[in-house]
Order: sequence, then C-alpha cells, then structure tokens
Amino acid sequence: MKQIAIVSGKGGTGKSSLTLAFSSLAKNVVIADCDVDASNLHIVLNPTLLKTEEFIGSKIAHVDKNKCTNCMQCYFGCKFGAISKKIEIKESFCEGCGVCRLVCPEKTITMKDRISGYTYISETRFGLLSHAFLKPGAESSGKLVNEVRKNAIELSTKNNKDLILIDGPPGIGCPLISTITGVDLAVVVTEPTFSAIQDLKRVFGVNKHFGVKSVVCINKSDINNFNTSKIKEYCTLNDIVVIGELPYDPIVNSAIVSRKTLLEISDSPLSSKIIEIWEKILDEINW
Repeated sequence: MKQIAIVSGKGGTGKSSLTLAFSSLAKNVVIADCDVDASNLHIVLNPTLLKTEEFIGSKIAHVDKNKCTNCMQCYFGCKFGAISKKIEIKESFCEGCGVCRLVCPEKTITMKDRISGYTYISETRFGLLSHAFLKPGAESSGKLVNEVRKNAIELSTKNNKDLILIDGPPGIGCPLISTITGVDLAVVVTEPTFSAIQDLKRVFGVNKHFGVKSVVCINKSDINNFNTSKIKEYCTLNDIVVIGELPYDPIVNSAIVSRKTLLEISDSPLSSKIIEIWEKILDEINW
C-alpha cells in the first residue's frame, strides 16, 4: 500500500482541486480528506454516507450543583474565564485542563468527554472516502486527522486497495504533521506569490525534519514568472524535484461550480498537464 499526501503551506494554492483531479485518475484508491478544519472534497465528490462516528477530542468540566458549596476556588483557579460566579461552566471557554477539578475541595467537578466533531466513511464515484468534520473552535485537529488516516488504512486493507490519496491541510501545524507521518510522498502545491514561496520553504522544512520525500508542483505558474523562477531556484538548491507547472485558468472555477473535477470538464486545457504530473508522481513512488 502506497500513500500520497497533497499538501501546501497556505490555502488557495489549488491543492484540493489537484487532489480531486488525481482521484479521478487513480486506480484502486481510497481518498482521505485530512483538511479537517475546512474539508471540501465532499462538495465535488457528492458522496453517499456509509458510516458516522463521534470524535472525542477533549474534555469539558461538569459541576455537581447538589454537592457544590460555592467556595469559589474553581472560579479563581480557572485562567480561561470558563466558570461564572454562579459556578456554571461556559462551554465555549473551557479548555478541559482540569484545574477546576484539582482545586475543588468537595470534589464536585468531573471532566467529561466532549464531542469535538465526527468522522465519516462514504462512497464516491472514484472510490471510498474517509473524511471528517471538526466543530468550529474545537481542539485536537491533529488527533482527528489521525482518525481519518486510520479509517483510510482500514478501508484500504479491508477492500484490497493499493493506494491512499490524501488531501492535506494548509500550514505546518499538528494537522500537517499527522498528515505526512509515514506517507511515501508529499506533493507540495505552491504558487508564485511571495507568501506561498515562504510557506513552501516552511513546509519543506517540516517534511525534511520527518524524513518525508517531497516534490513540488507550481500552480498558476504564469501569473508571476519572476517568482516562478525563484521557486525553481530554491528547489534546485535543495534537490527538490519540480514535477510540473500549471498555468492559471478560470476553468478551475467552472469545475468547482459544476461540482466536477478538472478531468471531468470537456476539453480542459489543463487535462494533459495534470495527467503528465500524475504519471510523474507515480514514478516517484515506483508505482
């Protein structure tokens, strides 16, 4: 089983659009949407939901009002303002740290599981999809990514799939680390803007730290030829393979609106280039 993660240092580089295009080319594949803070593959894939599970990402304080003596120790101990003077828990402020339980002399506070989101298993026109939803403001996005990947691996094993194609999150935080751990290849999608170049360097630094092989795809490469040359120069200096470039094309917006991948749009000028990039990706993992 091989695993390919499509990642980027910032949002808006075209990472998800390329993942969708690759999913239409991949054979015997399980797709995993690990951008749990803003998952969107399902919008285009229009999946049939097969299974839903609750995700417990953190704890929340609970006060037994029948035993509480209103000593205020929890109120003064909480540094997040999550406990009111009436000793009521403000759920959106509670970080689940447990200090209130520690300082409560009557032991009236317990820490209960908090539902932070949901994991899903779905069927799409390109194969099985492992995805998730993280509630707004919820913690433990990295743990939720782990659950999505675990489900994808189980699906792949159970259904004799050879490839897992992962749409990763932007940035370099815990969700990215959870996404790239143990993958065979990270495809970093970038664009020729100043912020994207800086974020490319950061993502490559994380990938290198964890020993993950990386290649680069330059999307919208023709919007700034100078910055595109800077990206190529950086990749050359760091022995990073640039597997392809894609020009800017408004057909991407048309594909999203019609809920189709770029390969499903008739006479898409990007199709041949995307196919060429996909073949190079497969070569990189000795497929």
